[in-house]
Amino acid sequence: MKFGIIIPAHNEEQFIAQTLDSLFHQSHPVTQIIVVDDGSTDKTAEIVEAFCANHPELSLVKKPAADSAHLPGSKVIAAFEFGQKHLSEDLDVICKYDADLVFPENYLERLRTAFEADPKVGMAGGFCHIVKEGKWVLESLTGPDHIRGALKAYRKSCFEQIGGLKQAMGWDTVDEFLVKYYDWKVVTIAELAVKHLKPTGHNYNKKARFKQGKAFYRMRFRPLLTTIASLKMAVRKRSLPFFFNTIWGFVLAWKNGESFLVDKKQGRFIRSLRYRKIMEKLFGR
Repeated sequence: MKFGIIIPAHNEEQFIAQTLDSLFHQSHPVTQIIVVDDGSTDKTAEIVEAFCANHPELSLVKKPAADSAHLPGSKVIAAFEFGQKHLSEDLDVICKYDADLVFPENYLERLRTAFEADPKVGMAGGFCHIVKEGKWVLESLTGPDHIRGALKAYRKSCFEQIGGLKQAMGWDTVDEFLVKYYDWKVVTIAELAVKHLKPTGHNYNKKARFKQGKAFYRMRFRPLLTTIASLKMAVRKRSLPFFFNTIWGFVLAWKNGESFLVDKKQGRFIRSLRYRKIMEKLFGR
């Protein structure tokens, strides 16, 4: 099974070497790795170029940065799509990985096993862990059935059917909804603990949090579902301001008539799926 990995990177000189080193020491070899230098001003490109000299499966492509703001969603996916142009055609799995991860050496092997065991598995991944009080612990920002945007791996045919990734915040939720909409499976593998060297959102700002509410609107959430989802995320983040910022972002998107990321039928499926999950958690069914 051939794995192609795209790593968008902006000023990742502290971490990129560890990420690449962990990928080069996988028990299942990677076929192709493309690092997209997204306008870095540090030594990210130099570090990757040094690796390229000894690893023919690795290549570096440079994309001029549109701006310097580090906002989740559109910027990273624009870089991913830039790298996608350079992927080989004969891949079986397409991965979007962050540049600040350290993978266990059996990571790709376990993904291969999951994909080969069931042809309906469209997406698979492990879980991010961060250092807390000197120990590596689960970075519990999402539920156990969700694969974080930092370490997405898609069966190529599934990736093509969902139309690739959306250049918008919420892309790593929309993709899973669409995977399920097209009757593929999402598989999470708890024992695959990936070290996340730079915790998520450490330099996101209020503008980014407004974007979460806009993402809910663009996924065709309704006000009630948005309120429930916003409360859930605010509790996870232990931030009441996050809740109000998200609700206001939803209102702004509604007032501005922003475009949707999914069509009406997909929107109905997404709402039904979310409400079903809520009922299961409340009543265990």
